[in-house]
Amino acid sequence: MAVLNVHERVFPAKPEAVGALLDSLAGPDDQVWPGERWPPLRLDRGLAVGSHGGHGPVRYTVAAYVPGQWVRFAFSAPRGFHGFHEFTVHPTPDGRAALRHTLSMRARGAARLAWPMMFRWTHDALIEDGLDRVEHALTGSVAQPARWGAPVRFLRLVRRVAAGSRQKPASVAE
Repeated sequence: MAVLNVHERVFPAKPEAVGALLDSLAGPDDQVWPGERWPPLRLDRGLAVGSHGGHGPVRYTVAAYVPGQWVRFAFSAPRGFHGFHEFTVHPTPDGRAALRHTLSMRARGAARLAWPMMFRWTHDALIEDGLDRVEHALTGSVAQPARWGAPVRFLRLVRRVAAGSRQKPASVAE
């Protein structure tokens, strides 16, 4: 199954300002990734070609990186995700900048069900939360904050419940 998923937001800022925020991705002062609400994006060697990492169950390698303009991640997990996701900065005709996130992959095997039933919903919410972070970093506010729909709230509840059932019970104080 072919998957093409694109998110884009135009910001009242120069491409260089948006590119500088993109360059903070996975660093100690990350201004893009919404790690306070989602599994953090971690890379073993920072934002550099060949660096390995990911977020939650999604694993990838930095396949390409042009500072201030473009970073592409090639998937290595979950099983059945064959493709990439990337962030790109684009100037607009009026001198502003657009930040685009593109996910392009072929879903195979169990991923043919997992993508539309689970990953798509949470992916969309995560990326929109990240675009909100960029907007806040550039302007100090977010004009129309992203809202999580019912599928995202349900999937996050299921994840919390499942994580709670895997934790060891606390010892009883005597």
